[in-house]
Amino acid sequence: MKGVKGVLRIVNRVLLGFAGLLLVVLGGSVLAVGLGVNPPSWWIHDGRHDVLLSDADRARWRDEGWWWPTVIAVLAVAVLLALWWLTAVLRRRRLAEVLVDTGDGEGALLRGRAMEDVLAGEAGALDGVRGARVSLAGRRSAPEARVWLLLEPHAGPGETLHRLTTQSLAHARDSAGLTSLPAEVRLRGAKHGPERVT
Repeated sequence: MKGVKGVLRIVNRVLLGFAGLLLVVLGGSVLAVGLGVNPPSWWIHDGRHDVLLSDADRARWRDEGWWWPTVIAVLAVAVLLALWWLTAVLRRRRLAEVLVDTGDGEGALLRGRAMEDVLAGEAGALDGVRGARVSLAGRRSAPEARVWLLLEPHAGPGETLHRLTTQSLAHARDSAGLTSLPAEVRLRGAKHGPERVT
């Protein structure tokens, strides 16, 4: 599972990086030519009054028999890839249910949102924690927790992380009958005004 998530993370970064680079290069070149920079002879447009696609360019391949099937096939593949990417990203965002080991060999299903709420409540009740959010990802038999904690100004990050691990996460893991509950924890300090000394 971690291997698939790692590959998906890499694919996301490569796709977003490539799309961003393409947009910056094309947009920057159009802006530069529009501001009066002379483009090279091989570039897609010649000057500030040139259009990106002329009438001749747009109608050039319409009479060819392969043109429309190719356009439709490329667009269909692009749409299918985009839908696959979107479902893969949304599927790993939040876990709908967790398989709880009841000891009878069958197990029971616990709503992921319920486990998130209980874990967030316990984490938020820890000393030095002002607020907590939790989301579950992974598989229902092997969930992974993502925890965001907002710490009070006096809270020590190391001590708070130790309490979260040994109390809240351990309790959630034991209650659900899980062998492990990996967690990614993000800590952020709450802003506070200056203190007056009298």
